[in-house]
Amino acid sequence: MAKKRASNSKPYQVFVSHATADKWLATTICEKIESTGATTFRDDRDIDGGADIPETIRAEIKRSRELVVLLTPESADRPWVLLEVGAAWGWSKTMRITPIMCHVDVDPIPGMIKSKKAVRINECPVFLSELKARVKNHNGKK
Repeated sequence: MAKKRASNSKPYQVFVSHATADKWLATTICEKIESTGATTFRDDRDIDGGADIPETIRAEIKRSRELVVLLTPESADRPWVLLEVGAAWGWSKTMRITPIMCHVDVDPIPGMIKSKKAVRINECPVFLSELKARVKNHNGKK
């Protein structure tokens, strides 16, 4: 897991939702997100053997400030991805949910997040710049 900054407040965590087949892409996105100062949660990396998977996912979504959902041909209709997006959508009206689209069009975006501005994979530098500003603001402009 990413190193957490010393602070009185909770770290700015981003939950990264993805299909297992997109592990390399998810790993790369997490590295880029962590370079902004945020921490990330990714189930395949951060859930220990024997842990209660649904309960851990629920707790980490609740702990997160944002959810990034990687939308690819592999993930668009995966039940766990849809469940994670639905949990984030239902849990907090203030949670930022950002779909990152890679080799998909707008059509496979789940209905509950069609109103969210999706980011194409090649537009990630802009998203990361915006995220860095949010992290900096959260951390009190340290």
